[in-house]
Amino acid sequence: MRFQDVIGQEHVKQHLVEMVAHNRLSHALLFLGKEGAGALPLAMAFAQYVALLPRRDAAPADSLFGEPVELKLPGTPAAADAWMEQQPSFAKADGLVHPDIHYSYPVIPRKSGDKPVSTDYISEWREFVRQYPYGNAYDWLQFIEAENKQGNITAYECNDIIRKLNLKSFESGYKILVMWMPEYLGKEGNKLLKLIEEPPPDTLFLLVAENEGAILNTILSRCQLVKVPALDRADIESALLARAGAAPEAARSLANAAHGNYREALHLQQHADEDFGALLKEWLNATVGRKPAAQLKAIEDIARLGREKQKQFLRYFTHLIEGAVRAEVLEGPALDALLATFSAGEQDWAQRLNKVMNLAQKEAVALELDTAAYHVERNANAKILFHALTIKIYHIIRNGVVVSV
Repeated sequence: MRFQDVIGQEHVKQHLVEMVAHNRLSHALLFLGKEGAGALPLAMAFAQYVALLPRRDAAPADSLFGEPVELKLPGTPAAADAWMEQQPSFAKADGLVHPDIHYSYPVIPRKSGDKPVSTDYISEWREFVRQYPYGNAYDWLQFIEAENKQGNITAYECNDIIRKLNLKSFESGYKILVMWMPEYLGKEGNKLLKLIEEPPPDTLFLLVAENEGAILNTILSRCQLVKVPALDRADIESALLARAGAAPEAARSLANAAHGNYREALHLQQHADEDFGALLKEWLNATVGRKPAAQLKAIEDIARLGREKQKQFLRYFTHLIEGAVRAEVLEGPALDALLATFSAGEQDWAQRLNKVMNLAQKEAVALELDTAAYHVERNANAKILFHALTIKIYHIIRNGVVVSV
């Protein structure tokens, strides 16, 4: 993984390269970014860069007696990529087989009584990172066929980490641990406190997380924070064009709907053939027009979509509402610039929604959609959930009130 493989995040990349160039590298970094922002590929690119740095105890090739010679390190991410590609161990690091870069992530027992550690799934991990570098924990657990099992970073894994990091490095000047989703560490994570606080020489911890509040405070306090912001819309659009083969108008629409989440953009693209617009129009017409038979049909159609598509349907509606809100509050050149990013269908929806709902009503509906998506994620009964949502949306649009169902 090179810096050029990471979408956007130019400011963070530059900060990381300068941290090394100016010898300000902390022994424990926490890459904190929301789903789809690219915290994992960014941490992996940085781990690869650090692992390829020369050993401190290595004598320079042009020095007869091994006098220290100052090494001029790259000053930009692009220069760092070019430098990495020239190093003897580049292929190993890029193939995720470098002996001094260790990976830790949530796993499950393969069979009852197992004591699972991350290396049990290293082949699956390499393939997952190649295919889904912007995937989330749910994607990973589905990839290893966890089904309904809960993934964990176990006490056995913590013991294995301690063992590996207390060994000497093989090729690199550093021993590096990339821990993805430390939120899955329970109290077992306290086993790592002493190692993180007083690590062996030239040991680097790179923790990659989405939810700061779910990490043990004792671990959090020992890490230097690297904030990974949501991706810019333009960066997602460019990535969809270059990497996912999206058409220009589709890329623009998907980037608008993804809200800085490249995983979400890919997911929306995957379901782009779903005619959510027609289904949403049918559902809203039945809801606002108080047509019980049509409501039941629309709810049945939504319930048949399945959990993932139901979430996409709700997000699609939320995206349309957010576009309508922006179209309502902006004016002049700012409004023209916004409309230029909309597809023809999105412009039509913005006009229609603004005719039937004011700003407060749109906010109330968006909150209900978020709540419904939360319950879909937790396997709520789809028919009951969307019946309740239909009643709530009817009262918000017709009466301007929110009701509890």
